[in-house]
Amino acid sequence: MSVVHASARASTPAGDFVLVLDCPDRPGIVHAVSGFLVSRGGNILESQQCDDRATGRFFMRIDFAVAADSSGGPISAERLRAEFDEVARRFAMNFELWDARSPYKTLIMASKDLRCLNDLLFGHSTGALQIEIPVVVSNHAAAEPLVRSYGIEFRHLPVTPETKPEAEAALLDLIKEHDIDLVVLARYMQVLSEDLCRELSGRVINIHHSFLPSFKGAKPYHQAFERGVKLIGATAHYVTADLDEGPIIEQDVIRVDHNHTQEQLVSAGREVEAQVLARAVRWHAESRVLLNGNRTVVFR
Repeated sequence: MSVVHASARASTPAGDFVLVLDCPDRPGIVHAVSGFLVSRGGNILESQQCDDRATGRFFMRIDFAVAADSSGGPISAERLRAEFDEVARRFAMNFELWDARSPYKTLIMASKDLRCLNDLLFGHSTGALQIEIPVVVSNHAAAEPLVRSYGIEFRHLPVTPETKPEAEAALLDLIKEHDIDLVVLARYMQVLSEDLCRELSGRVINIHHSFLPSFKGAKPYHQAFERGVKLIGATAHYVTADLDEGPIIEQDVIRVDHNHTQEQLVSAGREVEAQVLARAVRWHAESRVLLNGNRTVVFR
């Protein structure tokens, strides 16, 4: 079964493509995939695979280049996708195939804490992140000057218990209007509804501190400081209807000690959150993350 991202419609003149797939594990998968690529003149640039024996599923990511066809014109992702479909049906594969350099259209959501947002905007501006950001959404106006300084559209969508359905409907309109592939919650301090989580399943990445289930609620780093923690960290995961329990993409920790003031601990926590979120977004945009039930396979 082919799953096509909106950004896959862009063309890459160099003929560099990415193929990712998962299917029930059985003999002959690698042979069939590599045989298909060889028959199309494909040159494998990077190949990674994983056999999950617990679930009996096979996962694979291949970056490959294809020269021009016999007429001298470029070979499109659409053509390769259609031709690969026969192999996919034979092995009951879920697969995606698109131009390797096509950026993911990404909508970022933030609230008042702008550290993660600024990190993503900077990564986008320097080309470190393979994303295109048409718009940033916030339930507060504080982020507007930062967002507009990068030349990006800003939308202020206030959220209250009474207006939440309307705000989420407006968000979905923006996602459809801009053909969004990925939504990133960069310290967006609102809980998405179950309906919205289902609508955007596998397309929303969130970041939070790694203290959970301890230190819930407001000011978790302040609570951690009062308890004298020695490790702080962050978790980036896909959003599901189960709050902060979606499949984990990336985590990291750093050590702290008694010399850290409360403010230094908060700052260190925000820094690791930004780093972990940026890595998760980069890996997702480079098609390095595959869902495996409640877990993920990450081809770094």
